[in-house]
Amino acid sequence: ELGTIELLMTLPIGAANAVLGKFLAAWLFAGIALLLTFPIWMTVAYLGDPDNGVIVAGYLGSWLMAGCFLAIGSCMSVCSKNQIVAFILTVVVCFFFMVSGVGMVLDVFTWAPQIMIDFIAGLSLLTRFEAIARGVLDFRDITYFILLIITWLYLTLVFLQRNKAK
Repeated sequence: ELGTIELLMTLPIGAANAVLGKFLAAWLFAGIALLLTFPIWMTVAYLGDPDNGVIVAGYLGSWLMAGCFLAIGSCMSVCSKNQIVAFILTVVVCFFFMVSGVGMVLDVFTWAPQIMIDFIAGLSLLTRFEAIARGVLDFRDITYFILLIITWLYLTLVFLQRNKAK
């Protein structure tokens, strides 16, 4: 064990600042990585006539989805002392959020009331990302991504403070 949590908790910053700072740094890094694919867009624009609005929307959707994955990963990291376990938990939770709106998954819940099926389908990152990737910037989809990020970061803070109290 590296003891990084002990070091972090002794620094003169609050837990909320630490969680938010770590998340924003990682999200900025993901955004820079996405921006570095810009030459591909320029090549496609030079060789053809792409719909630039759809491309920009796809970049935005990718960045928002990366934020969701990072927030989930941050929470799973705080929940586990082992990095491998945290990674596996992150993959499982992110996978659930990706496929929750797929028909094959929803078919498993045919026994459930329709309101529950609609709730599970509404959790899907994939269906919301696909809407944005088509160039449709719906306020509800963007709000969903932002609320999901805020929720998981809040849970990260709650679990971090709980671990700090131990």
